[in-house]
Amino acid sequence: MSALIDAAAMALKTSLNLKPSESVMILTDDLRQPIGEAIYQAALPLARETVLVLMPPAKVNGAEPPSAIAEMMTHYDVVICPTTKSVTHTDARRNACKAGARVATMPGITEDIMLRTLNADYRVIAERTKRVTAVLDAGKMVHIITSNGTDLWLSIDGIKAISSTGLIPEPGQGGNLPSGESFLRPLEGTARGVLVVDASMAGLGKIKGLPIRIDIEDGYAVKITGGEEALLLQQQLEPFGKDGFTVAEFGVGTNHEARISGQILEDEKVLGTIHVAFGNNIGMGGTCNVGIHVDGVVLKPTVFIDDQKIMENGTLLIG
Repeated sequence: MSALIDAAAMALKTSLNLKPSESVMILTDDLRQPIGEAIYQAALPLARETVLVLMPPAKVNGAEPPSAIAEMMTHYDVVICPTTKSVTHTDARRNACKAGARVATMPGITEDIMLRTLNADYRVIAERTKRVTAVLDAGKMVHIITSNGTDLWLSIDGIKAISSTGLIPEPGQGGNLPSGESFLRPLEGTARGVLVVDASMAGLGKIKGLPIRIDIEDGYAVKITGGEEALLLQQQLEPFGKDGFTVAEFGVGTNHEARISGQILEDEKVLGTIHVAFGNNIGMGGTCNVGIHVDGVVLKPTVFIDDQKIMENGTLLIG
């Protein structure tokens, strides 16, 4: 526990710039309670007021927390969410940020991930992430190919990318911890081609059987094939209708300390990978507000932004 408390204290002081005059809320669930308690113990001597809130684990990534908890989140300077499922793409998180909170979401965090990644040099990660973001901001079209079948086109013309650097120092900011990714939403209705997810899938963990092949037309996944994990992904998305199959996000991992662990929180940050998500894209300026957001991580991609190759077989070429 002492090592977890030390890691949490480092994140509070460096990533979240916590001040003694500020208040902290830790939102956790039954399956992540020891991590929530470690963050609580770390925050007690560092903040003016600290509360720990426990809720049942959500069923899917992107599900809203209970309304009373969502309301609580708007009344604290810093909100940290070590939860089993993600609250990143929820109205609760967005409203807390609008109210001025700095919100760090930690979906699927494990003790191992916490100890390995919260001590990373996020200044280096931030600079790398911002370089990727600059290229995405200037680009119009993304083309992703891999040796096992990915051949996907995404229009990003006029879309501004988001740098998730692991540094959340200002009121109203939000992001993952650990972090390290540049991401954006593709223009709705434009994604086309094939995505082959071979590393991990949110809610499913590492891909252990056949890769998940996702055929995409006009901005939606229209066919999902592979092994058992493909069937489970289909079952995750179906309850949300067509909107659940929306191509919601394209992201580039920039964290050199992250590795594929089966937890999407870490997996999507791994340097040399890309990820594509389905479902909710409201937090990125889109219009699809459904109660799910699931990312699929791809190994060793080659990525073009317009005519510029920014990654080759998993090697980032711009920093």
